[in-house]
This record gives sequence, C-alpha cells and structure tokens, in this order.
Amino acid sequence: MAEYQYILVERKERVGIVTLNRPKELNALNFQLVAELADALEEIDRDEEIRCIILTGAGERAFAAGADIKEMADKTPIEMFSGGFAAWERIRRIHTPLIAAVQGYALGGGCELAMHCDMIVATENARFGQPEIGIGVIPGAGGTQRLARTLGKYRTMELVLTGAQISAQELAAHGLVNRVVPPGEHLTVALQLAQTVAAQAPLAARLAKESVQAAFETSLEEGLEQERKNFFLLFSTEDMREGMRAFVEKRKPDFKGR
Repeated sequence: MAEYQYILVERKERVGIVTLNRPKELNALNFQLVAELADALEEIDRDEEIRCIILTGAGERAFAAGADIKEMADKTPIEMFSGGFAAWERIRRIHTPLIAAVQGYALGGGCELAMHCDMIVATENARFGQPEIGIGVIPGAGGTQRLARTLGKYRTMELVLTGAQISAQELAAHGLVNRVVPPGEHLTVALQLAQTVAAQAPLAARLAKESVQAAFETSLEEGLEQERKNFFLLFSTEDMREGMRAFVEKRKPDFKGR
C-alpha cells in the first residue's frame, strides 16, 4: 500500500476503510487529497480480497466540510480543469461497493463525495449541503445532478440557490441516507453494513452496482438491457453455481469471486 499524506487506509477482513485525514481543516478537499483518494480507491478496487469499501472522515466535526477554498481562490479555469477534477471521475468509476460513514459536516465537495458512494450512514448531527452559491460558484462535482435525482427539482433548487444545509433525517426520508445513527456510531454501523455486503458474491455485487447506476445514467430500455446482460453474464461464474447449490442444499454459500 502506498504512503499518503492526507488519507489513511486500513483493512478489516474483507472491508477496506479509507479515512480523510485533515481534521484541523475539517477534512477540506484539496487537490492532493482527492488525487490520493482516487489512487487509494483504485488500488483497493484491484484487491480481490476486498469486497466493500467504507469512506469516512477523521475527527468528530466533519466528514468533509467542502473544498479547500484557499487553494482554489486564485485558480484559472484551465488550472481547475487539469488540477484535480479528473480524479472525481476516477472515484465514480470504482467497481467495489462504497459506503460513506458521515459525522458532522458534509458540505460542498464533501456532500458530493458522500453522494459518489453507493450507500450513506450518517449521524443524527450530520449536516449536508451545497453552499457554493455563497462564494460565487456552483457545485462542480455532481451536486446539482445527484441531489435533483433524489430530492427532486424544487428542494434541490432551494438548497443550491440558498446554500442551506439539510439534516441526515430529511435526507433519509428522501432515500439518500440509508441509516441515521447516534453520534460516534457511524463507522460501527457502516462496518456492519459493509460486512453484510462483503459476504455476498463479489462479482454479483459489482454487476448489481453497475446495473443500479445505469438507472440514473440511461433510458429505461438501455437500463433493462444492461441489467439482463449482467444477469446472464453471472451464469458463467462459479459463485452462481455455488450460490444455487447452497440454496438447494440449505447451507451457507462459500463465494470465491470467480
């Protein structure tokens, strides 16, 4: 595993845990941190022993309170284009299921990073939002699109046009947050969820993720075609044979990822 300045990486059985590690700066997302995060996630994604990944933030105050504004303030459009936004696309393309474990602030890029994950566990005091309008810009890493697809046009317009924050409880009511837990329990609950995912057939989990993502990125017809293709493809795997045999034999399956 590579050495990183702004993130921590560990493994617990079949789960990888990546921690944003700038607690004094509320885990603000500078270009190097996002690049390190993309590198680490891609490395873990290639590890066949890891079947689920948790993304969390160091400290009690924030998952990530946004981008590093000091770093961005004097950038040109070309510097912004080339300086780190390509890493967001790399994060989006991670195949292994991702769970965000959020405590405190998840604002701006922090909110967008959480929404890059496939599931979100958040504490009761977690606060989400896209406050970019207050500094003269707009969300640039998917905030307008992912919020609108979950909250709808009108609530998203309010959040993006006013910079207001939204609670984990309200996001849970809209289906964007999976679990709302007491402060300090986000990582424990996320790990339990991750271990449940990690116990499934890993190839099926990856193709299930791909199929669900297609629902947000394609037409219904194209999404159904993607789902059927992935369904048929899994009939070529050893895990499919093992899973169905185990069901018939009334035992727990032993998935190998093949």
